[in-house]
Amino acid sequence: MDLQDQLKNLFPEHIQEEQTSENKASDIWMQDDPIICKYEKRKGKPITILEGYTGATEDFKKLAKEIKTKLSVGGSFKDDKIIIQGDYRDKIMQMLKDKGFNVKRVGG
Repeated sequence: MDLQDQLKNLFPEHIQEEQTSENKASDIWMQDDPIICKYEKRKGKPITILEGYTGATEDFKKLAKEIKTKLSVGGSFKDDKIIIQGDYRDKIMQMLKDKGFNVKRVGG
């Protein structure tokens, strides 16, 4: 008996809502303009920068956190830009396209 079954026994009237990836994607505001995904080297180390999101800052922070956890890399959110450590342009662009964003590759 796992934890979910134990909780169902304790709280039989509770209805659990399951969120799928489509529901999570609808929480983030979609835009018409493409998000720019570019590659730079800072201090000799590669980074991927995402910029051009015109929605709420909190939505962009959620997106940054999701990208970092899915790729298991470090990064930050500064000045309305997501900075990811490493060259992950292809993977990030595919993730954003799956969510429904328009993405434009800049820099090679």
